[in-house]
Amino acid sequence: MSGTLIIARRELTSLFYSPLGWILLTLALLLHGLVFSLMFGAIGGEVGQTFQAALGGNGYMFWALLLFLPPLLTMRLFADEARSGTLEYLLTAPISDAAVVIGKFLAGTLFMAILWASTLLFALAFQIKGIDVDWAPLIGSYVGAVCVSGLFIAIGLTVSSLVDSPLIAAFMSFIACLAWLLGPEFGSRFLGWVASFIEDPGRRETLLETGASVLGSINLIVHYTSSFARGQVDTAEVVFFLTWPVFFVFLAIRALEMRRWRG
Repeated sequence: MSGTLIIARRELTSLFYSPLGWILLTLALLLHGLVFSLMFGAIGGEVGQTFQAALGGNGYMFWALLLFLPPLLTMRLFADEARSGTLEYLLTAPISDAAVVIGKFLAGTLFMAILWASTLLFALAFQIKGIDVDWAPLIGSYVGAVCVSGLFIAIGLTVSSLVDSPLIAAFMSFIACLAWLLGPEFGSRFLGWVASFIEDPGRRETLLETGASVLGSINLIVHYTSSFARGQVDTAEVVFFLTWPVFFVFLAIRALEMRRWRG
């Protein structure tokens, strides 16, 4: 556990000491603040709807930031270290591979949590001005944003542990996250196209129902909006956002072990 915390502190500190961390944080906060202001005006000053749009819902900037920031963060966690040669020193340190990967995962997720905390500051400013804020869905949306960020960080870590080029790691991570985000929508359309060639109504209905169930089980937007965005804690959603990051962290640990074996 101490090794994990050491790695997490090391990575988080290096993010705030590097230009990349401050550039990403500044750009994200500026864009988030700008979009929040625009939505607040477009919605007509309705605070609740503005926060819902800024943290998911129909807020495309929210999902765009989730697609771009984790790959840019994770590209330096392994791939950049492999390119610069510092990863070899890390692999020979008296720290387990699991501690290294989990520490980097915690650092990346905490960085994203700090970024999304700006929305809570917006809400606090409204509250100070005497405008009532519905905190339950807001805090739920914040927790959900951190959970989705953690999943994308875990995916990015897995990709970054497999390649030596930071740019390739960032690009492949972005494609993987984009595929997961848009996969259910395109998958349902593909299933509808395949079902159109099946003449038997029973088989066609079974295919559509099974496909919809499978695609729905991995639909990030549905998992996010059906629980967290409403200020509710659903154990099924908690299990989903715990299971998949753990799975990808496990893959990253195995990839790091392969690097150690190759020497």
